[in-house]
Amino acid sequence: MRVKDMPLSDRPRERLLTGGAEALADRELLALLLGSGHRGQSAIDLASQVIAHCGDLHELIHADAHRLQSLPGVGPAKAARLAAAFQLLRRTQEAPERRRVGCSGDLAAIAAPLLWGHRRERLVVVICDPAGTVIRRTVLTEGGSDHTAAPVREIITLVLASGGALFGIAHNHPSGSLAPSPADVEITERLQEAASTVGLRFLDHVIVTDAAWKRVSTPDTS
Repeated sequence: MRVKDMPLSDRPRERLLTGGAEALADRELLALLLGSGHRGQSAIDLASQVIAHCGDLHELIHADAHRLQSLPGVGPAKAARLAAAFQLLRRTQEAPERRRVGCSGDLAAIAAPLLWGHRRERLVVVICDPAGTVIRRTVLTEGGSDHTAAPVREIITLVLASGGALFGIAHNHPSGSLAPSPADVEITERLQEAASTVGLRFLDHVIVTDAAWKRVSTPDTS
């Protein structure tokens, strides 16, 4: 049944306006973003198909415009609308909100919004004051699908210039693998040494994927 043929009280837009967005199912919320269906499908039916094709909402909101456009029934206009909405969502997750880093999990959680869903490897530096409160978080480098640069001198300079006392780094593996490469271990060791030389405390180095995270262990920490 087309949405416009449904009773007024059952239509997603009207239900959202009267009962709030919390009252709608995932497929109904997505249907409102899609705006219309496709070739005999209602917007709700198309939304259900899109969610099923991606597997779950997590995969859907990290799909880029090109992947969205490849889904059956989703053309350029719908793909652009969805990609814009999902990007806004990710940006709300990017604000550090003066969070503190007390463990490796905190470092991963603070860096993750800058790494999720990217096809290229990125290196994120998280800089903290002496109490561990985040004062800066930034993407320092972006490379290829399986590597990115991690310049030790540039990282240390950035931390010092930002007035930091503690810092950690995180990078993503677009492949989904959490296994550290020899280069990952090497850069961790070099940062530990460089930080101690200039009176900084190196917190940790973590690998982040869309589903999990892992510490990069060195011979001294494994």
